[in-house]
Amino acid sequence: MIDPITREIVQSGLSAAADEMANTVYRTAYSTIVRDCLDYSTSLCDARGEMIAQGVTIPFHLGSVPFAMEALLAKFDEDMHPGDLFILNDPFDGGMHIPDIFIVKPIFWEGRRMAFAVCTAHHLDLGGRLPGSSACDNVEIFQDGFRIPWLKLYNRGVPNDAILTLLRANVRVPEMTMGDLRSQISACHIGERATLNLVQRYGADTLQALTTDLIDYTERLVRAEIGGWPDGTATFVDYMDSDGVAVRPVKLQATITIEGDSLIADFTGCDPQVQGALNNTLSFTASVVYLCVRAAMQTEVPNTAGMFKPITVIAPEGTVVNGAMPAASSMRGVTGFRLTDTVFGALAQLLPERILAAGEGGNTLVILGGERPDRSPYVFYELLSGTWGARPDRDGNDGLCNPANVASNIPIEEAESNYPIRIERYGLLPDSGGPGEFRGGLAIQREWTLLEGDAHLAIRSDRRDHLPYGLFGGKPATGSLNRLQRSDGNEILPVMISSTMRAHETLYHRQPGGGGFGDPLLRDAQRVADDVRNEKVSRAAAREEYGVVLQNDSCEVDVAATAALRQTLALPRSPAGGQ
Repeated sequence: MIDPITREIVQSGLSAAADEMANTVYRTAYSTIVRDCLDYSTSLCDARGEMIAQGVTIPFHLGSVPFAMEALLAKFDEDMHPGDLFILNDPFDGGMHIPDIFIVKPIFWEGRRMAFAVCTAHHLDLGGRLPGSSACDNVEIFQDGFRIPWLKLYNRGVPNDAILTLLRANVRVPEMTMGDLRSQISACHIGERATLNLVQRYGADTLQALTTDLIDYTERLVRAEIGGWPDGTATFVDYMDSDGVAVRPVKLQATITIEGDSLIADFTGCDPQVQGALNNTLSFTASVVYLCVRAAMQTEVPNTAGMFKPITVIAPEGTVVNGAMPAASSMRGVTGFRLTDTVFGALAQLLPERILAAGEGGNTLVILGGERPDRSPYVFYELLSGTWGARPDRDGNDGLCNPANVASNIPIEEAESNYPIRIERYGLLPDSGGPGEFRGGLAIQREWTLLEGDAHLAIRSDRRDHLPYGLFGGKPATGSLNRLQRSDGNEILPVMISSTMRAHETLYHRQPGGGGFGDPLLRDAQRVADDVRNEKVSRAAAREEYGVVLQNDSCEVDVAATAALRQTLALPRSPAGGQ
């Protein structure tokens, strides 16, 4: 019988090891996309390739590891040795999208395979049609960049120079790419050292039994949590504003079924795969479901493969949530974020007290690629993190990354000191959060000026036409806006575009806000007054959306006038008002 105290100690040790791997990447990475935007993840798997720990990194990567490991073991299970390192980025060989490179190191103890250290990072450039290896209007995988199926990067400790040479020759900023790759390798070495310390402490057989039990323990916790949810089925539909090439709605549909201690997520009804680079892999779609279920849970559970076992994902091949060869996928992040909103929308019907309203719709991605005066290339990669929708018991967070992600905006000083750009504006936008008993978070706005030369410009945004939804009477938030200030005037840009930006032109982006939760007329009037005082809500919006009247030249609530106005505004919403 497994001692639960020992299991907890080992679980903490494994989690600490995965976090130490993540800290290694943070401290040693070269590029802003990894070091500053934090677009990477770390994990440990057992000898069978089942996850036993994940660092506090990107939840979106949660479900990618089992698919990647399954593909690796199918190819190299009998050909692994101490000192080996494996590399992958091919979405059709277990990867997620071209920019994400997996590095995996098998861990051996006295010739016996004990575990795997895994590190995934989004690279600044991996070739492709445009700088950054990400463009919404790529129409096939071959335009996304340099594809690497599962290969041995190191064989018994000896690097495969041919792979490294090919990789270096096919990227625009090789010093960044190779530096980040070394950072990932270092993280895997750290994971190996920590794992071997545990083997030395507990013994190989005991540690293997403990990790197997840890996975089973996680599954039991997840099944117990789901088993306490009400049985039922709910369907929700949401849309992206573009297919990456044309401005048209792209349908996403999620049907969630809770039955006993298991959950089924069925994406039948989603649109066929699109012509642009927005197509998910099955692994990424599964990751969305896992993180949504995890977010709805109140039970704390270890980050192991046991989390996945009670959950079934149905995603028909050839759809936008499971693209078939040669579907492009470099910008599939927006699909993942919108799918998260879709799954949450279905779960809200089953678990209304657990789910938040829609947020900003995910990171806005802005890529600028060009040459400096000395002809050295640069790739500027901005992942603009946004805001949350309101929750059942509190307002949405302002300026916090999407729950599906753990990311950070590039510091202004970092951007301006390393790239030919100037940040003109960065802040929150009043009246952008969806009104509700609990208000949605405010939208972020940011403005970049290109100081010299011409640059390729790629933008991935969304939620302009299909606004972040509110829940249970909460109203939608404001939508996104892309505006390019050219010498001959302002140009409103589509939500997704590949274009050219010239010197001294300025790009303005407004992210969506977060949707509201509950009837705005039920919001505490003093909280509305506080929002006005803090310039989050205007006096006009306080009156029109919340029915709150403030005294002249102050932020003090006029109690009598507010009660009268709210009664008047509520009449059209009641049965007596004709609805």
